[in-house]
Amino acid sequence: MATPRLLLFDFDGTLADSWPWFLGTLDGTADRFGLRRITKDQAEALRGQDSHAVMRALGVPMWKVPRIAAHLKEQAATAPAPPLFPGVPAMLRRLAARGIVLAIASSNTERQIRRTLGPELSALIRHVAAEATLFGKATRFRRILRDTGVPAAEAMAVGDEVRDIEAAQDAGVAAGAVAWGYAWPSILASRRPHALFDAPEAIAEYCGA
Repeated sequence: MATPRLLLFDFDGTLADSWPWFLGTLDGTADRFGLRRITKDQAEALRGQDSHAVMRALGVPMWKVPRIAAHLKEQAATAPAPPLFPGVPAMLRRLAARGIVLAIASSNTERQIRRTLGPELSALIRHVAAEATLFGKATRFRRILRDTGVPAAEAMAVGDEVRDIEAAQDAGVAAGAVAWGYAWPSILASRRPHALFDAPEAIAEYCGA
């Protein structure tokens, strides 16, 4: 595709390194909702699976998903802000200087997103569509496309999970996947995204920034 005019970023696992925090919540969340406890090694193995397979492995029925998501949001609201991955601040500055519209679509809250980014980087993000449901990110993508007026053919969604690729396909935008997030690069590559990035600077380079 031509250089995207709009980049729709995921937040957790794409811009911010929230995996250590997530690991720390596993036992408490499992006990609260009657799920199976898993070890850190098992959690690492699940990074190679899509969201449906992970829920099956943890014994999570679909009707519990909204309650678990609400619980995790409550926990995140009082947790320290997760750090940005190395290279992310410079990438965002390069992309904004290139004139590319930057947006974030995430299941996290806007407050947590902006707390992690800080004032300077927050000012570079033109649109934040927060608190998406587990499989509702395509709706957020469509909202941002409508608000920006950028055609889907000129946008790319960048995320770190299979469901991010699926949401991009559902919304009709190009899918970019990152190799440093929650899911293993091999499973992301198997879903054939338009681009698989191995470092934040690769996204800037892809966009000519």
